Amino acid sequence: MRYDAGMLRALAALSLLAVPGCAASGGQGPTLERVRVAPGGKSFVLDPSGLPFVPWGFNYDHDEPGRLLEDYWEQEWPRVEEDFREMKALGANLARIHLQVGRFMEGPDRPDGKALARLGKLVDLADQVGLYLDLTGLGCYHKKDVPSWYDALDEEGRWGVQVRFWEAIAGRCAGRPAVFCYDLMNEPVVPGGDKKGTDWLGPPFAGKHFVQYVSLERKGRPRPDVAGAWAKRLVAAIRRHDPKTLVTVGLVDWSLDRPGLSSGFVPSAVAPELDFLSVHLYPKGGKVDEALETLRGFAVGKPVLIEETFTLGCGLEDFRSFVERSSETACGWVGFYWGKTPEECRQGKSFQDALMAQWLDYFRAGPPPRRR
Repeated sequence: MRYDAGMLRALAALSLLAVPGCAASGGQGPTLERVRVAPGGKSFVLDPSGLPFVPWGFNYDHDEPGRLLEDYWEQEWPRVEEDFREMKALGANLARIHLQVGRFMEGPDRPDGKALARLGKLVDLADQVGLYLDLTGLGCYHKKDVPSWYDALDEEGRWGVQVRFWEAIAGRCAGRPAVFCYDLMNEPVVPGGDKKGTDWLGPPFAGKHFVQYVSLERKGRPRPDVAGAWAKRLVAAIRRHDPKTLVTVGLVDWSLDRPGLSSGFVPSAVAPELDFLSVHLYPKGGKVDEALETLRGFAVGKPVLIEETFTLGCGLEDFRSFVERSSETACGWVGFYWGKTPEECRQGKSFQDALMAQWLDYFRAGPPPRRR
């Protein structure tokens, strides 16, 4: 049978729907299309097919004992491969990976070639399995692993290292469509005033430091100006090596410019430097409307991804309502996976196992339909 151009496009679309985010590849494993912002600036599409892409995935941030990926990806690579295939089997099309400064920079001017090579292997795996990667950088989650030379730097020196970190990552990953985006940093904050000492990390949560300061001294600068200047500098570093891959930053939900606690990363101030906005939002029981109102504050003319969410502070019914109703604003959702399938979780006896089993069963149903 001979096919005209229209029929070929239809067949290609069917193959993409069979493996979301992938094109047929002649038996060599999936070949992912690049993701770009859709016309209208509210969602994502695949390029060149033009099919919609809805991020629905996991933060693959640590294993069950709490080890970070770089702690075991050399010695236990088969486990990483298994976890990626499990995430894909659960219906994910994206995995968010957290890269540590101390594992990718041997010194202020020396990227670690071995870590970059391992990252390249991870991108290969993602392409083979059919998972896009959200590469979140500059992690300092375990304080003991943060290099002393890094903590001793002033703002200008620290930003310089962060530039070289991202130049190294973008240089390694440029031209790889499996990389959905570069996330500049997890939950950056500009202090409300000048901080005393040299502690660049926020308080720990469950043994990890998720919040990180991008400056210690305001020096009279408005907080949004500091946030915007920092983002602009790091995005420029990435663009010197990779002009196409999307760039975002993972914002705490208290980034809005309103009374009370604020990160200084006001969405409207950093949005001009980014391709889309990412927010970390965990709804609380009985307060779904409040979470949705917060989410709407991040809708400043660019796609909004809920890059972290989970049933941490509410039951499944409230969480289900939040995700379904949030589709009026958000165009993707990223939960958590720590290496145990729902079946394995059900064999456990801990509260965490029960919580994860319930969450993963919900996840397998797939993302909600868009409400707009």
